Amino acid sequence: MKRVAEVFLHYLFVFLVGNVKCIDNELYNYLNQTEPANRQLYEFKLQHPKPIGILTTSSGKLVEIRESVTLNSDLFSNQYHIDLITHADAERIPERIVHAKGGGAFGYFEVTHDVSKYIKADVFNDVGKVTPVVVRFSTVAQNLGGNDLAREMKGLAVKFYTKEGNLDLLCVNFPVYFFRDPLDFPSFAHAFKRNPKTNLYDFTMRWDFVTKRPDSVHGILWLLSDYGIPNGYRKMDAFPIHTYEIYNKKGERFFVRFNFRTEQGIENLPTWVAQAIAARDPDYYNRDLYNAIESKEYPAWKLEMDVMSFDEIKKVDYNPFEVTRLWKNGTYHTVEIGRLVLNRNPDNFFRIVEQSAFNPGNLVPGIPGPLDVVFKSRRVSYRNTHTHRLGVNHNRIDVNTPMYWKVYDRDGESPLKDNMKNAPNYYPNSFNGPVPYVDPGKPKEKLTVYETNAVDLEPASYFYNHYLTEDQRIRLVNNTATFVLPVAPYMQRRVVRLFSLVDKKLGEQVDHLLQQLLKQPPPPPPQALKVPRKKYDDHHEDDEYEYIQYMGSTIKPQD
Repeated sequence: MKRVAEVFLHYLFVFLVGNVKCIDNELYNYLNQTEPANRQLYEFKLQHPKPIGILTTSSGKLVEIRESVTLNSDLFSNQYHIDLITHADAERIPERIVHAKGGGAFGYFEVTHDVSKYIKADVFNDVGKVTPVVVRFSTVAQNLGGNDLAREMKGLAVKFYTKEGNLDLLCVNFPVYFFRDPLDFPSFAHAFKRNPKTNLYDFTMRWDFVTKRPDSVHGILWLLSDYGIPNGYRKMDAFPIHTYEIYNKKGERFFVRFNFRTEQGIENLPTWVAQAIAARDPDYYNRDLYNAIESKEYPAWKLEMDVMSFDEIKKVDYNPFEVTRLWKNGTYHTVEIGRLVLNRNPDNFFRIVEQSAFNPGNLVPGIPGPLDVVFKSRRVSYRNTHTHRLGVNHNRIDVNTPMYWKVYDRDGESPLKDNMKNAPNYYPNSFNGPVPYVDPGKPKEKLTVYETNAVDLEPASYFYNHYLTEDQRIRLVNNTATFVLPVAPYMQRRVVRLFSLVDKKLGEQVDHLLQQLLKQPPPPPPQALKVPRKKYDDHHEDDEYEYIQYMGSTIKPQD
């Protein structure tokens, strides 16, 4: 009886607390003065005025009320306790090596312009056609739970659920990449993440990599410019970076660079503003995206493609397949394809966003894909990392499953869907298993791209001198000097020397500002509120806090 009484009192307390009624005015103010992200749980309760069902174990056994409290009971005869604890021990999966922290949404893509003369892919044909999509935004170097507002690349991955298979376009908010040799990817990821001993972000590692790999300097200039900290995911453009080969129904080939152009307008944050926001809300980007969609302010992007014909691409005086440079003005024309609109938040973040698996190798007929070696390496790497995180059957997780699939893959870790039931599991076979199709329009001639490791700083110089305004150049210099300040003198000289090769004035300005910063005394350590230690039996309330100095002002303890 004592045990029953304890459980009864526990649930009576929970019931009373959970059913405190707000007066109408309080409820009205709450619903109209708080952001959607903060209202999520209360809105769930409004949608479900009664409990959504009887609690069960994972095997479906109903949980009796006395099994929901383990005090003064035999833990190991309580299957609900065993079920819950052992599952909690194993509920985390490996985070992504890069792009670990992110957010996502569902939406649609609508074709707004006729591009059939360039591309046969069904998803981009027939004006008015609507295709469902799922997207994932991300930071690059942050761990799960990290700071959205760190100065680093941001990602946008789009998965189109087409009737010809899933098409994935993986983008970053700069139109250039940081390296062109795929062997540099592991070192790039390591240098921009955490020091293996201190487990801290390390500017020495980053600048050492950049100065040893000067082909990265173009991307670094984008990073140190205003574009390095967009004002949320909704207010940035996004670029798949590669040059894609495409062809039309006649087999005519073109080469394109896709661009997602935000309809919200590009907005960026100065460093000091970003730091102030991050201090109170490191999830600012995810919150902004979620709140906008819940408020029906659906973010949208126009999808364009810069186009060169097969004959035009052979005549340009630069490598149009190089991912560390932009195409030169006057060598291409731009065609609008359609609009990407995000209009629904996931009902469960882990199920959709964390389990989403994007791969640049997921292409459809009409888009054979890029020819550069970075792309060829990425299509292997992304497949492998998803297998590591989610299992070999990651494409059978609901969010990744295409509209149509017939495969000879079998077995492995769940989910398996129907595992192709009783169909033959080998190819070729004589028993009517799935067979390949014939694409009569696919070009037979292949283009071979030869790449060089020669360093070309002209694209970086053009970006600094012609793409940026004078005010933007000043802020780039300020950001560079601030980020170089913590590293050793010899590393500072290497950075100045590299930037001087890009533009002599740029190197001089960075060096001048750096020398000024080096003459300033280091910032004082932060002053904390000192609290006298109390004994457990000391209930006196007349102890005084020490006053502290903060930014030149005396702060008194509050009454």
